[in-house]
Amino acid sequence: MAHLEGWATSTEHTAHPSRQRCALPQDEVGVEWKGLSMTMIGKDVLEKDNSARESALRQDYDNLGGHLARRGIDIDDVKAKVSAYGVAVPSWGVGTGGTRFARFPGAGEPRHIFDKLEDCGVIQQLTRATPAVSLHIPWDKEDPKALLAKAEELGLTFDAMNSNTFQDQVGQEKSYKFGSLSHTDAATRAQAVEHNLECIEIGKAIGSKALTIWIGDGSNFPGQANFTRQFERYLGAAKDIYAALPADWRLFTEHKMYEPAFYSTVVQDWGTNYMIAKELGDQAYCLVDLGHHAPNVNIEMIVARLIQFGKLGGFHFNDSKYGDDDLDTGSIDPYRLFLVFNELVDAETRKAPGFNPAHMLDQSHNVTDPIESLMVSAMEVQRAYAQALLVDRKALDGFQETNDALMATGTLKTAFRTDVEPILAMARLDQGGAIDPVGTYRAAGYRAKVAGIRPAVSGAGGGIV
Repeated sequence: MAHLEGWATSTEHTAHPSRQRCALPQDEVGVEWKGLSMTMIGKDVLEKDNSARESALRQDYDNLGGHLARRGIDIDDVKAKVSAYGVAVPSWGVGTGGTRFARFPGAGEPRHIFDKLEDCGVIQQLTRATPAVSLHIPWDKEDPKALLAKAEELGLTFDAMNSNTFQDQVGQEKSYKFGSLSHTDAATRAQAVEHNLECIEIGKAIGSKALTIWIGDGSNFPGQANFTRQFERYLGAAKDIYAALPADWRLFTEHKMYEPAFYSTVVQDWGTNYMIAKELGDQAYCLVDLGHHAPNVNIEMIVARLIQFGKLGGFHFNDSKYGDDDLDTGSIDPYRLFLVFNELVDAETRKAPGFNPAHMLDQSHNVTDPIESLMVSAMEVQRAYAQALLVDRKALDGFQETNDALMATGTLKTAFRTDVEPILAMARLDQGGAIDPVGTYRAAGYRAKVAGIRPAVSGAGGGIV
């Protein structure tokens, strides 16, 4: 898996009705998915699109290189680090999302995990920034050997596993309506624990090295739950899962302020998440989803604190205006994304102990082509990383030590305002990707091709968070 030295790629959740397990018999699935790789972007299309853009790109790259050289920065060094960086794609992200009011399906939506992997393969083929896919069980539950074979065919690996105890599944004995890992009923908690253990076993078979747990447990009315006893039950169940973790795995727990519970949430903020990680042990870490905080929360400071105390597990990148909007990464507040990466690059530069955060996109694409949104988002994450690499760390340290607030913030703004697109595009070109991934994708007509293979999906019924 391509990743920055000291960094991995990430994991996790968010429920959408399009992300259901394939209902076809296994042999029929096998016949179907083996032929779909023919719909990948043709080399001739990629080369033609790149050839029309390459001359201008090289000129822009040289011009930017000269500008950065005057600032004491080697553009090739920055490009090498960007090339080594990877962010994982969520399997569920390639399906059209929705809200609790409605969902409007798109053309050529994936029917099962093998279709999802095809779409993820296209994203990696064009961006060269998404080498791994994060699976969600039971939505993506299939024969591990078939999953590995398909991933190898597409040049992909598998990132962290994601469990699902925020939904009831067909045939499930106990309901999670009133909680899962923190439920008052011991048998329901045991069922939720067993599901997480199953996720670990599947992950071991496909080469995953982490499990992400997000639960919707909480309450909707004052007095509905005893906060202390509820949290004690959660910790007890989490310890049972942690005890089954392989020695080379990590456990990521994820906090979220509210939703689906609206009065209280068991794992509601980074403080509670940190307590969980400390209580469980050295293999337990906190996962930060950018949309899981109250508006205007200083997320970059939370990141710094978790790094400082060795409990930053990773990220789910997205963007938001009001709540857990799951909008495309960098579409609303790209400066906040940059400030998060400023903390990450600072930790990388000073070699912070145990620094190895996992990175993954976690978004809902309601009105765009999910493949296009995921490609653009992966590039936005790379952009924030590249910009953070341009920060003059020595100058910034000096301004901070002398309390020169204006020059300190100006140093960050200088890096943020630098157009690093030539670096990102050249990194893609060098690795056989597309200079303009969205342009190449549209020129290839991939969506129309898969729409001719994959049956249309009904849009009836409400959506989901």
